[in-house]
Amino acid sequence: QVQLVESGGGLVQAGGSLRLSCAASLASGTINSINDMSWYRQPPGKQREFVARAARGGTTTYTDAVQGRFTISRDNAKKTAFLQLNNLTPEDTAVYYCNADQITYYNSRGTLTTRTNYWGQGTQVTVSS
Repeated sequence: QVQLVESGGGLVQAGGSLRLSCAASLASGTINSINDMSWYRQPPGKQREFVARAARGGTTTYTDAVQGRFTISRDNAKKTAFLQLNNLTPEDTAVYYCNADQITYYNSRGTLTTRTNYWGQGTQVTVSS
């Protein structure tokens, strides 16, 4: 089964920066391609919200609240997405989740398989004032 694993969260002061990573892995088999990779976040007591998306071809999209401060990127060869968070504010405090909308992979039997809507376990970002 494909897994998404986030890392890079932590505690930072307002105005600081963090870099989040999201790596896709498959215990038995080979990942062939990943469609859109996105970041979402869930602030304390609120619903999960969209942050940024990077299409496989490179097109990026951001929510207005992070435009100009956050940068999403991806390394298709390494099956990894990144989110650079700059000029952080306390309002950015949240659990950040990685999402892949469609992953195609060869399973252990060599069969090409496509599955949709993968989520990572989340990484906590806390910004102090």
